[in-house]
Amino acid sequence: MPEIEIHASAWRLVEVGRVVLFTHGPYIGRLAVIVEIIDHKRILVDGPSKKENGNVPRHAVGLNNTIVTPIVIPKLPRAAGRGPVAKAWEKAEVESKWDQSAWAKRREQREKRRALSDFERFKVMRLKKRARFEVQKSMAKVRSSAKAS
Repeated sequence: MPEIEIHASAWRLVEVGRVVLFTHGPYIGRLAVIVEIIDHKRILVDGPSKKENGNVPRHAVGLNNTIVTPIVIPKLPRAAGRGPVAKAWEKAEVESKWDQSAWAKRREQREKRRALSDFERFKVMRLKKRARFEVQKSMAKVRSSAKAS
């Protein structure tokens, strides 16, 4: 009988050491790390961020209020204290990895666009129109040179 290997998806598993992003509640938009899994719906998190207003105190949170990210702090012991979590956070460079991710860049861009005033949105529209016109003009030149030859 042939041996069959079954591999589970390794991305976004709820595990100790996995970094989560808050989507609801008072810590929305902040990062924290899973320190302990309480049950199938709740986790214990701790977020020792160095950013201003980025710190998340250790508390239990429902998984439906967070999104699991692909960032993992390797070999974080279960129920580790605040000090070891902070050291592992710094060693794994969680914040720099997050800032370099496409996910964080998209979120930042979305926040910038939400903060635009009406006049700023108008200026963006005019710049897009100008760029589109330049592309159309260059394409018309290419088409006319292709017809001529």
